[in-house]
Amino acid sequence: MAAADAPLPDVASLSFEEALAELEGIVKTLEGGQGKLEESVRAYERGAALRRHCEAKLAEAEQKVQAIVEGPSGATLRDVE
Repeated sequence: MAAADAPLPDVASLSFEEALAELEGIVKTLEGGQGKLEESVRAYERGAALRRHCEAKLAEAEQKVQAIVEGPSGATLRDVE
């Protein structure tokens, strides 16, 4: 997790892998139980946002995979909204 005074990047700008790595760090920190209550609440809120972001990225990837269909000339990718 980033240093306390360093600004955290916007969750929406993170790749799936970056968000997941940060989320894993938050989980380890919270499981350690050594932080102050206020810091733990902020970390939990950030973790919830990261979880939602990861779920959205996974859903997007799933839509792209489901869009692959067998066409007359082989596998094609339909347009995904």
